[in-house]
Amino acid sequence: MPKKVRDLIKILEKAGFVDRGGKGDHRNFVHPNGIKPITVSGKEGDDAKHYQEKAVRLAIEEAKNE
Repeated sequence: MPKKVRDLIKILEKAGFVDRGGKGDHRNFVHPNGIKPITVSGKEGDDAKHYQEKAVRLAIEEAKNE
């Protein structure tokens, strides 16, 4: 069962990413380490797409390695 967009947001914030805002239902997150920004789109109650979950997982792994 896919995660919800709100779950991805919570995971990113717990990992230290900061929401820099965005247009519409897009949110741009950046990490203080200067990691490439990640964009999460969709309303908070929507199911996250598989590629979004993968992008969040990879961004968090990259942030840990910095």
